[in-house]
Amino acid sequence: MASSHPEGYVLHTYGAERYVRHAVASVVTLRRHDTSRPVALFCPPEHQALLERYGLDRLFQVIAPLPEAHRSIVGFKHHLHRFMPFERCLFVDVDMIWCRNPDPLWQQLAAFPFTATGLERADFFFGGPKGIGVVLDVLLDRRRRTLRRFGLTYLPRVQAGMIYARDAALTRTVCELASEFLARRSETHFRSRLHEGRSEESCEWSLAMAMSQLNLPVFPWFAGQNSPQLDYIDDLTVHDPDFKQVICRYYTDRFVYSLRGIPSPFLRRLLLRIFTQLPGRGDYMDVTPFALHFGWLHQKQPFHAFAERIWRALTQEPDAASLWDGKQVPEKDGVARVESPSQATQHNQQ
Repeated sequence: MASSHPEGYVLHTYGAERYVRHAVASVVTLRRHDTSRPVALFCPPEHQALLERYGLDRLFQVIAPLPEAHRSIVGFKHHLHRFMPFERCLFVDVDMIWCRNPDPLWQQLAAFPFTATGLERADFFFGGPKGIGVVLDVLLDRRRRTLRRFGLTYLPRVQAGMIYARDAALTRTVCELASEFLARRSETHFRSRLHEGRSEESCEWSLAMAMSQLNLPVFPWFAGQNSPQLDYIDDLTVHDPDFKQVICRYYTDRFVYSLRGIPSPFLRRLLLRIFTQLPGRGDYMDVTPFALHFGWLHQKQPFHAFAERIWRALTQEPDAASLWDGKQVPEKDGVARVESPSQATQHNQQ
């Protein structure tokens, strides 16, 4: 499965057909800014067949099977070493829209053998209760108890939507350690996401513990104008319909910026209005991140609508080149070609 190209993006899909559409939409936005690095997709046979039906498999330079055992969050992200088709891999979630040239991001990532976007210190909400139950964790200092039990001195906050790896052996060590920590969850203060009504377990706190034990630094998640990815929040994001120009309101105070995750628009706006009036708390930047991540459940609808529109453009509409810009993308055999939605549709009809 090796590739001659040293750097490439790795995506994966499984489950409902809509996730294939998400992957296609994400790659369309990526090709606006990066026309050289290949993209690999690991997916079930039915997803590949869907792409082939419309000629959209040509958007991916590598398409490989995703075994059933790895069709889950931890099934994939705790086994990244099995899915490294390039010398240097950037694993990214499919619910991302790329906003600018990622060359500087790749240059920074090159310094790491393995890293994931994150923060140096995780709070009590990370892997813990999301409601009032977190108060008991704070009062009993359960986070510190977990660290002591496993001989750790710190716990980073990992945001696993973007993971970089160039050392396959180290990547395997990280993943195996993370799997071991997850298997020992009962000895930690972390909560199973299955008990919160979610269909899948989280991979992030176990990866964070593995990176802590191996003393591997996280890649700064919040870095102002240089942020690798920022969350889409409707109140804090300005964009055109096709997400070709994106500007995010980024508060430099970490607490103020954390208020972005409050689901209630009214409460979120109220608290932001109150806390930004405090001295030194209202500073902000208007920035364009490398990628816009639709990670919050209550903020996903704009991406879903965009992905559906891209899919219709690629599979039905006779001329949708404005969504793509008709830029050059790499062919599967490494030879560059010019592709656009209209060309893809013509290819499918031939």
